[in-house]
Amino acid sequence: MLRLFLFFLLFTSLYSTTVEDFRWEDGVTYSDFLQANKLPRKPLLDNLDVDDARLVEEIRAGVHCNYLKDSNGEIEQVLIPLNDELQIHIYKVKDSYAFEAIPIVCETKVDAFTLKMQSNPSIDIKNETGSINLVSIFLTSFGTSLDFTTLRKDDNLVMIYEQKYRSGNPFSMPTLKAAMIETNKRPHYIYLNDDDRYYDEKGSQVESFLLATPVKNARISSRFSKRRFHPVLKKWKAHLGMDYAARTGTPVVSAGNGTVIYAATMGSYGKLIKIRHKDGYETRYAHLNAYRNGIRNGKPVKKGQTIGYVGTTGRSTGPHLHFELRKDGRAINPAQRVQLTTKKLQGKEKKAFEKLSNNYNESIALHLKNETKYIKQKAIDKSCYFNNTTKKEYVLN
Repeated sequence: MLRLFLFFLLFTSLYSTTVEDFRWEDGVTYSDFLQANKLPRKPLLDNLDVDDARLVEEIRAGVHCNYLKDSNGEIEQVLIPLNDELQIHIYKVKDSYAFEAIPIVCETKVDAFTLKMQSNPSIDIKNETGSINLVSIFLTSFGTSLDFTTLRKDDNLVMIYEQKYRSGNPFSMPTLKAAMIETNKRPHYIYLNDDDRYYDEKGSQVESFLLATPVKNARISSRFSKRRFHPVLKKWKAHLGMDYAARTGTPVVSAGNGTVIYAATMGSYGKLIKIRHKDGYETRYAHLNAYRNGIRNGKPVKKGQTIGYVGTTGRSTGPHLHFELRKDGRAINPAQRVQLTTKKLQGKEKKAFEKLSNNYNESIALHLKNETKYIKQKAIDKSCYFNNTTKKEYVLN
């Protein structure tokens, strides 16, 4: 049963509960966390079904989590984000604890700022905002389409981006909606189109990392989803990849140039291959029937090279390839990257894009005129007050 997500800042005076933030430390497993906090392993790990057991493997180092503790310091609830839409919820039930995956309740805002270049985008964006994430999305979105060595001092930069906020703090990676940067006073624009791809002012796609389809002529049987409610199991789940339905033995190719970093069986993935690519990208190929001869750790592979064969090993209901794409350890939607060539918009798509880009151009011009500065969000109070006479169950958002 999904519980009511409310972050209480109101006073009911009868019972005080404190929220404590913590960051997931590098090298700490979910099992380590349970042991360190004296939380029962059996209901929170050993008894989990296969899907939930896989979810705990998605916890990333550095993610901001929350304890909810009573006045005696005893843990009432724990929230551990898995991505920007789904989180693990551990909560007390009588004398024990229970586990569930639930949606993250957060607020989404569109923010913007301008700055004048003094050094380079990485240094100047970091100095202005203090955010490595904003640096990352700017550089990744422009890709290799622009030579930043031609920048001059006092060239203008504008970023319009979407940021999710959880408990008043920026949460997860922001999404760049539009940006403009000058090189020697010549402006260059990029826009996030309705197809979730970036285009320049001419409607040509801007992309530095394109993937080949891992199984040729295969039907996509299941798409990427950070959260979905299973109608039969009545549970929230995530599908952090794309499934390609194909016959057993169908060749599977590497989606890009890279190096094999894993080729073995891994739990519900079955026979799995992981390939590391440039710029922090990693692809995964699961449920394989077999590996191609010579595929092993450390093996360099080329885009389009056969690496294995479709199968149904691991937790699988039939022959298919489960394909994942990750950026710096985070699962991202492969559909945004899988195609053979860059795209240039035409016809109705071009007209819709021109309307979108004109709207962003007006916003960019306004921000430049107003010299919009980055605004750091204020932290909120960490004390919550609950009426312990009510029978409702509450969860931090």
